[in-house]
Amino acid sequence: MTQIVPAILSAIKTLTKPLAEVSAHDAQSSHQGSLVAVLQANRAFLLEQLQKESSLEEVRRLREEAMVAADWFGGDTEDATWAFVQECLLLLLTLSRQLSAELKLFQETASLSAARLRTPEMAPLLPPDVLSVAQQETLSASLQFVVSLGLCPYLAPGVGVSLGRRSAFGVMVDKLVRCGMVPAAGCRLFITTKVLMQLTELSCLATLVFTRHLGDVMAALIQLCYQPCRAERSCSKEEMVHKLSAVESHTCKEALRSLLGKVYQPMIVKELLILQGGPKQDKSGAGRSFSSGVVSRSAPTWLKHVCGRLLSERLMQSNGVQAVVRAILEGGIGTDADWRKCDCVARILVTCPQQSASADTYYGQVCHQILDLLHFKDQLTAQQHQRVATRAVLLMVQEKPNFAQQYLLTPLLGPLHRCFTASDKVHSHAAVEECELTRCVTDVYKIWVVGNSPSASLLGALEKVLPVIFTLFCFTKQNVCHLRAPCEEILMWYLSHAETSAAQSALRQLSGLQNPKNKVAAKFHFTPGSDGGACLSSREISSEEDDALYEKLSEEQWRLECLMQLLAELKHCDLPGDFFLDLLQEMASWEAAAVGEKEDNLELDISTMTLVEVEQRLLAPSAKQSRRLALLQVLAVIVDCVQHTVLLRKASQVVDFLMSLLQRACVGLDQASGPGLGSPVESETLRFAIGVVATLLSGPKLSTEDYSSMWRLLPPLELLFQKHPDVLIQQLASDLRAVIATHGAFQPETLPAVAPGSMKPKMTVKNTQIETNNPQTSPHSSPPDRNLPSNRPPESFGMSAAKESPEGRTSGTSTLHPPTKPFSDWLLEACDPDVPTKAFALRVFTQMVQRGNSEAAHNQETLLMLFLENLEHEDSFIYLSAIQGLSALADSYPDRVLERLLKDFQHGPSRTTSNKEHSLEFRLKVGEVLMRASRAMGELATHLGHPLISVFLQGTRDPDQSVRASSLSNLGELCPRLDYTLGTLAQELCSCLTALIKTEKVAEVRRAAVHVITLLLRGLSDKATQVLSDVLLDMYRALKWVVRSDPDDVTMLHAQLALEEMDDIMRRFIFPEQTLQKKIIVLP
Repeated sequence: MTQIVPAILSAIKTLTKPLAEVSAHDAQSSHQGSLVAVLQANRAFLLEQLQKESSLEEVRRLREEAMVAADWFGGDTEDATWAFVQECLLLLLTLSRQLSAELKLFQETASLSAARLRTPEMAPLLPPDVLSVAQQETLSASLQFVVSLGLCPYLAPGVGVSLGRRSAFGVMVDKLVRCGMVPAAGCRLFITTKVLMQLTELSCLATLVFTRHLGDVMAALIQLCYQPCRAERSCSKEEMVHKLSAVESHTCKEALRSLLGKVYQPMIVKELLILQGGPKQDKSGAGRSFSSGVVSRSAPTWLKHVCGRLLSERLMQSNGVQAVVRAILEGGIGTDADWRKCDCVARILVTCPQQSASADTYYGQVCHQILDLLHFKDQLTAQQHQRVATRAVLLMVQEKPNFAQQYLLTPLLGPLHRCFTASDKVHSHAAVEECELTRCVTDVYKIWVVGNSPSASLLGALEKVLPVIFTLFCFTKQNVCHLRAPCEEILMWYLSHAETSAAQSALRQLSGLQNPKNKVAAKFHFTPGSDGGACLSSREISSEEDDALYEKLSEEQWRLECLMQLLAELKHCDLPGDFFLDLLQEMASWEAAAVGEKEDNLELDISTMTLVEVEQRLLAPSAKQSRRLALLQVLAVIVDCVQHTVLLRKASQVVDFLMSLLQRACVGLDQASGPGLGSPVESETLRFAIGVVATLLSGPKLSTEDYSSMWRLLPPLELLFQKHPDVLIQQLASDLRAVIATHGAFQPETLPAVAPGSMKPKMTVKNTQIETNNPQTSPHSSPPDRNLPSNRPPESFGMSAAKESPEGRTSGTSTLHPPTKPFSDWLLEACDPDVPTKAFALRVFTQMVQRGNSEAAHNQETLLMLFLENLEHEDSFIYLSAIQGLSALADSYPDRVLERLLKDFQHGPSRTTSNKEHSLEFRLKVGEVLMRASRAMGELATHLGHPLISVFLQGTRDPDQSVRASSLSNLGELCPRLDYTLGTLAQELCSCLTALIKTEKVAEVRRAAVHVITLLLRGLSDKATQVLSDVLLDMYRALKWVVRSDPDDVTMLHAQLALEEMDDIMRRFIFPEQTLQKKIIVLP
């Protein structure tokens, strides 16, 4: 940069810097007079300096050359403000011409000088148009004077933001310039705008102009190009328009087009929105700017139309949607107002502008840009853009379904569509690439699940690709894939929001009961992608029929299991139960169809049929049989994988379930031997159904709605009463029918005895029980009826009160009714060979012990022997009840019971009648009792725990690995409860665990030993540094040895967990938590 540019900038600074000797009292007393005086004095001082100072001689010469080239310059003007603006424009033009000349010279000579003089250590030469911060401040001040005095005051009312709305000083400037010289306003606006656009041809000056005055320059250009001309009589002096020549008009339009094309588009959109909206006029007077009384005016109609057209052009160009979104949302922080902005932007994008040639063209250009908004990676920007895109898609689906289907849903779901239209003619390795599939699934998740606005169009579009998404979900369940969660959420969303009929149809297709319409192409399957996703690739068909059949069957079974996992998650939806009942209803219809098929086969005349008809007739039974087998498989998987609380969550569903059972029992009653008469399973099912109906009817108080839902049971009950061969069933059906028909007014004496378990007390059957969420239908919620006959079997309430355990039997957490029989009778019940009767009696004894019954305390030795005897029973229902009883005894009478249990755990059963072959199983069951007793000891563990510790430590040396593992498990439960009393045994315990960890050959025992350390550290927590202070280092070394050397991965995992517990304890010990406490000390 030569010395000329700094000299020009110095002249500009002289012109724009207030002089110290000019004060307000030298001019008029008003602020406007002071400003005019300062402007005149600065201009006069500059001209004087240009004539006297030799350092500014070159500046004077360049200024005169620019003056000659500027045909707009008039030095004899009497308007001080305009004269000042002209001087600023002249100096800016001089600076621009000088910088352009130096930059051109620099570009011509830079390559030659750089090749000759530049070394690798030298910095690149700066071009002459690089300005310092101080120089940029000087130029900014001059530009602000030019815009404030030579551009903004000449804008038409409502065009741009007036000076009066910017600051109090702007009000004064606006009034100063508008006084008297209005006829030249249009010409002066054109001159100022033209010079500013000439300055923007240089990049350094364009940056200063556009970053601070873009809106004002755009307002001026739009006014010069598009403001309509008005007659002088019909407008005020302020609204008179300077009519441009054709050349000037073309120049302004070209300048506007250039500006709109090269400036950052979100800034252009933002300024156009400001110009289009304009400050609104406040009728109440609140819109007045400061104290000047200037009333804001809204944008004129012609300006709104022009800005609307320009905005539409910005929107329809490449990346126009993104520019509009950024312009409106940039700077947001995710507040509620920002989300409302997102909705407004979405509404703008969906509305086709009037300036568009056709709606089809507009949506064709905009829709793909809307989908691109879903793929931003910046978190805040991505949330806002995703909100806009989601709302825009949902609005288009609602208001423009045809365009939405053509330009949004079809391209968005394209990769999924290609999954079922893929052809083996495709030569590429993958029919659908991983990136495409990942983006498609993610977009579907954002629009359908996050948008969460179900409509017929969205559900219909998703239904077409649902089989593909489910197949992809099944694939992700077999691999580590980041698409698993979005696929699961999409499937759950559809099943939750679709109509019941559509959802059940989809479930039938996904389960294989119906052929899916759009499944993955036969010769293709999903394979793992390189980035943790999936891609669709061609499948290699196995040549072996057995392998292909096995692969097909295993795939079908896996699909069913995945589908059941989805149904199990729909805990608050009726769909799983409705689907289950629909399948049961279809199965019940088979029975009726089977009877009709037998009659048709007897009357079939093959002689009158063609060969094709005969073939179809012969193949039809096999096809029906395959469908029935598929249905039975689905039902079996549902019952096995989905909890009954999900399948039958409402009382109406329980009634429907009973309806299907009774209908199946009624099929074939007209024949001598129907399908439901000879089978013991069918007979037991019928008895169970009648028992459940009786239990529901014996509830506390049934409402009218409950009886209305049971009204459907009357026809099958009537048929059973009339045609079933069993007299007992007939009587029960008649009584139940009477109770339902009279809404409980008729109560037969036999009704309470029809509960599940009393229908057939001499058979050992694993009865399935049903629980509902309705407390009125709970079989164990009703109090005992005092008017019942005394010979009622006790298990009628016991079996209905027990809850089902994970093992498939009843657990010990049931709520039983208080026993009403003598103790001796319960002993007889406990010796009954019938499993339900024996189990119920054991549960009653357990409750007696827990409640401190005096008879139970007196006969504790008898109960101990009884429970130990039943501990060897093969049925889990019995020995689990015995385990619970022994735990209760050990909790209530620990001294006597624990001694006997410890002896049996060490040496096996001591009774002479015990089966020695099952000694190991018996010892493990006793170990379970001791573990439960250890958990129940609480604070008594410090007093009662030491004998148990000794036995468990001896058990770690047992020859059998199961006993060693059981002993370690009990140590892990007991040791943390000993607290500080463990200190005397810490060394022995540590030596035992360390030896097992390093020398034990069985991996399960090593896992148990390491897990004992984990439980010990977790239970002692911060006390571990005191209780285990002598052995903590040995435990740490043993754990580190496991991590480095143990071959078992699970043992290493347990060791890592133990090390994490130890790390947390030591961190809290070394770096204790700092707590701030406020103490108040009373001074004496």
